[in-house]
Amino acid sequence: MESRGEGPGPAGESRDMAAALRAAKQALRAELKRRLRALSEAEKRRQSRLLSRKVIGHSKYQESQRIAIFLSMQDEIETEEIIKDIFQRGKECFIPQYKPRSSHMDMVKLTSAEEISSLPLTSWNIHQPCDNDVREEALSGGGLDLILMPGLGFDKSGNRLGRGKGYYDTFLERCMHHPKGKPYTIALAFKEQICDSVPVAENDIQIDEILYEDS
Repeated sequence: MESRGEGPGPAGESRDMAAALRAAKQALRAELKRRLRALSEAEKRRQSRLLSRKVIGHSKYQESQRIAIFLSMQDEIETEEIIKDIFQRGKECFIPQYKPRSSHMDMVKLTSAEEISSLPLTSWNIHQPCDNDVREEALSGGGLDLILMPGLGFDKSGNRLGRGKGYYDTFLERCMHHPKGKPYTIALAFKEQICDSVPVAENDIQIDEILYEDS
């Protein structure tokens, strides 16, 4: 006797499709991590400087007042120069505060670029405010105008492959319920992170724009 939800029929097909999507994402993540490991520190710095200039000169960045930005891991575009510029222009800066063992992330207010180095390190080696550090949370106040996002891979249609935790997809869903609506989203990528096609599910949210060296 067939077990329920297996074999032919919509439930079985749906489960097969979900498993195939997971496998495709895992395979692409492994390939992208291999590409990133092959990048020299000098090349990562070169592309990061170039992208910092692209962001700072971007009209969406210039007209935005409340900006969320990630603090970089070793295999991500370095955002330090952009963060310094946000404060130099008198804009408001928000950074991720990830909740462990969940897909929940808040964007909390940073008071200065210099403050970053004093924040505790997470298990991912990223600085972030600790849980009992009470700060303004972007969506409990005036929302956000712009989110500068990381990711592992992207395609030119705006599809994004994250690290599998769902933090940004979950956060963008919450943004859509804020009175201000969804902020403009720009992903920052090394050119090696651009793929022909990124496998996506229906609930994966597309990015408005992907910036990389040749974009």
